[in-house]
Amino acid sequence: MCAFFRISRAAFYAWAKRKEGPDPDASRKELIQKAYLASHRTYGYRRVTWWIAQKCGVTINHKAVLRLMNRLGIRSVARKRRIYKNSALETYHSYPNLLKRDFTATRPNQKWVTDVTYILTQEGWAYLSTIKYLFDNFIIAHQFGRENSVALVQQNLRKAKQKEKVPDGLILHSDQGQQYTSQAYFVLTTEYNITPSMSRRGNCWDNAPMENFFGHLKEEAIRQYRNPTFEEAQQIINDYICFYNYERIQLKTRQTPYQIRCLSS
Repeated sequence: MCAFFRISRAAFYAWAKRKEGPDPDASRKELIQKAYLASHRTYGYRRVTWWIAQKCGVTINHKAVLRLMNRLGIRSVARKRRIYKNSALETYHSYPNLLKRDFTATRPNQKWVTDVTYILTQEGWAYLSTIKYLFDNFIIAHQFGRENSVALVQQNLRKAKQKEKVPDGLILHSDQGQQYTSQAYFVLTTEYNITPSMSRRGNCWDNAPMENFFGHLKEEAIRQYRNPTFEEAQQIINDYICFYNYERIQLKTRQTPYQIRCLSS
């Protein structure tokens, strides 16, 4: 084995001896955990480094803090800044804001809204793609995955197409995330004769119905459970969306989305 990896036998035995001994980073890991928990899991490696220096009087190189945080599997839960790409090497599609904050629909399958939100699990970040029906606020499709990818959005749109009759010209509104500006999304919406619409850059109010749903989901369901696994989070989401569609009474209509849907059918 040493010959294969081109290392000396002495180096191998030195590594084996270190592995069997006590962890030399144990005390530093303890300080990092302490700083991380004190910040309510919001500090990245730079602020963890500063906190340890100020509160504990211990100086640790910031690169060492980053390395140990990676080993511990911890990272800041603060929302990262969204990076918008418009490279000449990429196929980039932009669409006008057809909704213009008019979230009323006069007939079924006239306007849909969609977005992706982040859900923290024990295994790290997971991502929920959702499509909401503006006529009755019914959540017609959702897809939960481990990667924030174009495939996640494609799978969700295909699921919605299987469940709903999609008339030509249906408006599907989103933000300017890279999934919705991609060539794959353009091809799929063209295949379904769906008309894409987009919010203005950095303006969450242009997609308020979807943001509103995500707010209810996180306040009324996700935050009731501490540190769920990926599978537990998936079940929580499935249960809540079922409750939201069929049991949760809306203040404006005093009916559930399903009740409104039944009246319109």
